[in-house]
Amino acid sequence: SGCVVLALRRRRVAVPVHRRLRLGWLGRRSPLMTDDGRKAPESTDNTKGQPALGEAALFGLCPRCGERTLFAGWVAFAPRCRACGLAFDRFNVGDGPAAFLTLIIGAILVGLAAWLAVAVSPPWWLHVLLWVPLGLALTIGGLRAAKAALLWSEYRQKAGEAGQ
Repeated sequence: SGCVVLALRRRRVAVPVHRRLRLGWLGRRSPLMTDDGRKAPESTDNTKGQPALGEAALFGLCPRCGERTLFAGWVAFAPRCRACGLAFDRFNVGDGPAAFLTLIIGAILVGLAAWLAVAVSPPWWLHVLLWVPLGLALTIGGLRAAKAALLWSEYRQKAGEAGQ
């Protein structure tokens, strides 16, 4: 019947475990799997010619047409795509990527600076010369990629404001 009994002797408990249990879906069929546990065939959504997430995030590509029209400045979105006319201002990316990047990159740089100070004991001006430009470059580069990835995800998921 596809059931195995897991016996925990110290607790004096016997728990039936089904072989076809799918953790994370609470026994429901995953949309990526068929009923017999095999991988489902690829969906036929209309994504042909559209960039993948990594590609769009790294190069600032429009999620609809794939042209490099996402940014008007270093981290500011253009109002719309010059190639296909997709309005980027209708997406709500917000400040989430900036907060996470600042925390993550700051923690990494502080750890590296502390390690360098203990291992080599360089003068303070070397720390300034090394960590300030590296922190700015990682934050601005990461912010472009994170904002582009979030916009791409909102476009693919057809996300919108609540109540609209």
